[in-house]
Amino acid sequence: MVNFDLTEDHRLLEQSIREWADRDVAPRIHDLDRAHRFDSGILPQMAALGLLGISIPAEYGGAGMDYLALGLACEELEYVDTSLRVIMSVHAALNSLTLLTWGSEDQKQRYLTPQAQGKKIASYGLTEPAAGSDARGIQTVAVTHGDRYLLTGEKMWISLADVADNFLVFAWTDLEKKRQRDASGISAFIVERAFKGFSSGTLKEKWGILAGNTGFFTMEEVEVPRENLVGREGEGFKIAMFALDQGRYTVAAGATGLIRACRDASVRYAKARKTFGVEIGEHQLVKEMIAQMESDYQAARLLWLYAGWLKNVGRRNTKETGLAKWFATVASERAASDAVQVHGANGYSDEYPVGRFYRNCKGAVIYEGTREIHKIMQADYLLGYRADRPTRCTLPAWNGEKSLRPGA
Repeated sequence: MVNFDLTEDHRLLEQSIREWADRDVAPRIHDLDRAHRFDSGILPQMAALGLLGISIPAEYGGAGMDYLALGLACEELEYVDTSLRVIMSVHAALNSLTLLTWGSEDQKQRYLTPQAQGKKIASYGLTEPAAGSDARGIQTVAVTHGDRYLLTGEKMWISLADVADNFLVFAWTDLEKKRQRDASGISAFIVERAFKGFSSGTLKEKWGILAGNTGFFTMEEVEVPRENLVGREGEGFKIAMFALDQGRYTVAAGATGLIRACRDASVRYAKARKTFGVEIGEHQLVKEMIAQMESDYQAARLLWLYAGWLKNVGRRNTKETGLAKWFATVASERAASDAVQVHGANGYSDEYPVGRFYRNCKGAVIYEGTREIHKIMQADYLLGYRADRPTRCTLPAWNGEKSLRPGA
């Protein structure tokens, strides 16, 4: 039986994140966004709250909470700013949860544990200058060299590119399959920033998520030990798609938080602003926009909660996770646009947060599968052209009996 009831631990998690973000981040986020500056000091605070390892078992340094907790954290963080949720997407979901499932015991001890503790920051390297939705289009190659691999290539639009210590990187290990665009020739590797030949940079001309760090990194014959191969050679594409399932889940939950932020900002403004002698909330078309935000918020929340429940019980969820990501991100774009409209001329001013919401929402409609890709995927499921992949369970059974609050 599906049960979306939140436990006391879930509620306490929501409250602790909300209080921290409202007290320590929200008052500064406007200035950080305006300065295009990522505040690395936020990371140890998130680590202290247990957020960076929220869904990693305690044996690997994490808080041992479930997927619903991960979603709740992402919703609360993006309610304040998308840049906070992005940290969770790349560090906690795309990288750490993938290592939890596909990594060797040695890799979990050397990389996953310090990441879950927040001692090391992690990112994900799939996208390249000429390869976004077309993952088979990557050009990065890994050539065997004795007991090591030599990785050469460039990754683009990488969150935390200039911040992360460890990167989950995808490269062709079979050049013949590369020519044939056969994805079974792609492999996954753990690459450290400290490896010789690795360099990174920050993209300066972004339109949104200005308080986050987004950039690129290049590898020039970077020597990667054979023990840093994740899974087996040729499993990289499967690993990348598994990682995207986790990342898309966090994006869906985060976009839901952005819808709620747009709704709350619009309600406040509609009660404070008067035109024609009445609060603008009295005008029917303003009510319509606010009602749409509420409808979208409730629907998006139910979609990500359902995907999270499926993940918790170890059932297939690629279809449901993709649907949640598609709906929530498109709905967040609509909510942000309407929030600007509700604010009128003031919505076009940097003094109000809705302009930042509008700039931030657009990225999620593009990354981790564009809205067009997800629309095609959902149609293919219905038409029988696509079958969901079995989901490898990533978390131990969670019985809700022990205290799982971060830091407990």
